[in-house]
Amino acid sequence: MAAAQGHFSDHSDGDRGTGETADSTETNPVPLAFRRAVEALRGARLRPEVEVDPTRPPQRLAPYAYAVEAAVVDGEEDLADGRLVLLHDPDGHEAWKGTFRLVTLVRAELEPEMAADPLLPEVCWSWLTGALEARGLSYGEASGTVTMAGSHYFGGLADRRPATQIEIRASWTPREGLGGVPDTGAHLAAWCDLLCQIAGLPPVAVEPGAAGTVSGAGVVSLPQRRGPQQA
Repeated sequence: MAAAQGHFSDHSDGDRGTGETADSTETNPVPLAFRRAVEALRGARLRPEVEVDPTRPPQRLAPYAYAVEAAVVDGEEDLADGRLVLLHDPDGHEAWKGTFRLVTLVRAELEPEMAADPLLPEVCWSWLTGALEARGLSYGEASGTVTMAGSHYFGGLADRRPATQIEIRASWTPREGLGGVPDTGAHLAAWCDLLCQIAGLPPVAVEPGAAGTVSGAGVVSLPQRRGPQQA
């Protein structure tokens, strides 16, 4: 299993480097709720097919941000990749209806039979909401887009087959628990479930709320693109 990694970004004093830590200072304390939310992300245990690395969070979206990028890997091939950003505004945000927000981008190249399904956008959105609900996670104000883009190759590239990429951009407000801290570790695991689902990997069944991945109950599935990865 791979533990999540990432870094803090506090923009109150301008643009900082990617190596910034979460240590508080007298002039710029990091909120305890945000520290705990990030600790839960860092401690999440994920499927071995998912590789997680730190990435620089976007600037100016919130006073505090933490970001990871991940890829579902089969040998040397990336089956799907994406980025998950945790935003925090201690004063709350009217559009979020909370003090935390999760923002994601997920991408994968599809097999032709999947790309031809007219219901694919609705199915992909159900993968996201189903992954959250399968883990028993409460959330609100979910919004996003599902985009399909096709490529046809000509000339010197004519030997390549047509390709279709699916892209999910979404955000949601995780329910805040004890001390105003959402269960970000479980949200990260659910997001990795989505990555594996869009990559075509079969689900792994565990009880909702556990540290591993879930069976995807409530998630509408298309035919799997690939079989399970060899151990």
